[in-house]
Amino acid sequence: MSKGFFITGTDTGVGKTVVAVALLKVLQALGLKAGAMKPVESGCQRQGRSLLPADGLFLKEAAQMAEPLSQVVPYTLQAPLAPLVAARQEGVRIRLGALKRAFIELSTRYEVMVVEGVGGLLVPLAKGLFVADLARELGLPLVVVARASLGTINHTLLTLQCARQWGLQVAGLVLNYHAPPRGTEAERTNPEVLKELSGVPLWGVMPYLEALNPKALERAALKCLSRAAVRKALFD
Repeated sequence: MSKGFFITGTDTGVGKTVVAVALLKVLQALGLKAGAMKPVESGCQRQGRSLLPADGLFLKEAAQMAEPLSQVVPYTLQAPLAPLVAARQEGVRIRLGALKRAFIELSTRYEVMVVEGVGGLLVPLAKGLFVADLARELGLPLVVVARASLGTINHTLLTLQCARQWGLQVAGLVLNYHAPPRGTEAERTNPEVLKELSGVPLWGVMPYLEALNPKALERAALKCLSRAAVRKALFD
């Protein structure tokens, strides 16, 4: 079975790509050859006859992958909508089998894979097919990315409950400042409360980064994410 992690979020826009790249940097610091995949990306910009998946490109560059972008992101969609809706509008049919084959092909070339999902676990990819189904099919433990602000306790616990219902293992939780911190009591107390209530290891709290500068993100990752926790999740 391939080693790696499936990155999911408590919502859209919580910073899954930031955390996925941060995790890649931690894995590289552990001396591992890490590959990345974004099975489906919507909201892609058109460039000539092609669609450019910005998140997938960022992952590919961070992992220093030689494979073509089409292997990192098998399905690209232009509309900034849930994949089910965008795919219907654009005449695309997202197939679980195709995604699994693409993952298996990539995973044979890397010691560990980081796969970034779309939104949260119940985002629909096709009729009767959710992100949770994809995570289960790939057999990777989850890393849940959550907001650091007020409301994250409810969103995070709901995501963890959903993961349990799908029979998914959760390796860790990462809080991410997708917006500048406000210094609220909720921000201060959320990490400890989530550790207490969730029963899931908190791998760290990623700071707000105004610009996704690769070097700044790497420094933040190595400072804020626990290498020991990542190693333990992979090898224990």
